[in-house]
Amino acid sequence: MTDWSLDRYCAEILTQTDLLCSLAGDGELTARVPTCPGWNFGQLLRHVGGTHRWADTVVRDRATEPVPDTLVNEVFHYDDKDPAALRDWLAEGARRLTDGLVAAGPDARVWTVVPDRPITFWARRMLHETVVHRADAAWTVGVPYALDAAVARDGFEEWLGFGQVPEAYETEDGQEPLLGPGRGLRFEPSDGPGANGPSTGWFVDLTGDAPTWTRDGGGAAAVTVRGPLSDLLLLVYGRPVRDRLHVSGDTGLLDLWLERTGFWIE
Repeated sequence: MTDWSLDRYCAEILTQTDLLCSLAGDGELTARVPTCPGWNFGQLLRHVGGTHRWADTVVRDRATEPVPDTLVNEVFHYDDKDPAALRDWLAEGARRLTDGLVAAGPDARVWTVVPDRPITFWARRMLHETVVHRADAAWTVGVPYALDAAVARDGFEEWLGFGQVPEAYETEDGQEPLLGPGRGLRFEPSDGPGANGPSTGWFVDLTGDAPTWTRDGGGAAAVTVRGPLSDLLLLVYGRPVRDRLHVSGDTGLLDLWLERTGFWIE
């Protein structure tokens, strides 16, 4: 569920990429990325640019089957020494991606990681890929990270959608069940305008045969998480923001939900 248009996603991809590019001049490309162990700053930027190009290939080729993700993961053979050149390369990839998405139009159908999604899936996914890695870049160069509340809200709701994919809640032998009586999570933003005011949050219901989520509403929550929208988003991506959030209730359920809904980035 998204309230955003394809054009809005594309505009925001360019904005977030520009912000990421601006950080490339603030740190050494060989600096280690504390939130992405094993990567340096240049490799982080290569990953983002490679991901943009991978999605662009899917869109421009109108791929109906998975496309090899070599550009996404093979970042170690580059020897980047010129931050300006790397910034230009990153910006070019974002522009190619957004141009390709706009040219395809919202009615085009291509292969998506989660089956049977509109092409807007790729615009949304690439936006939030860029958003989260911009936070990694900010940690690397030691500058504050700020994110527009509307972008953070959409990123959090994208994650909630991933939590409804069967891989996130179906139980294999030896796994602790995610679903069960009394299992509900509430996430309460402490900032930012929502559909019905600043307090608009989310309730995740795990009591049925499959997870569901609603904006506000819902039943009793076994665990409640409250904090800034950007930190709620970074929490689900495993970034070190837990000490900036207020968590009350069944923290074990929260940890299990975070682990299971993150199946797709392992």
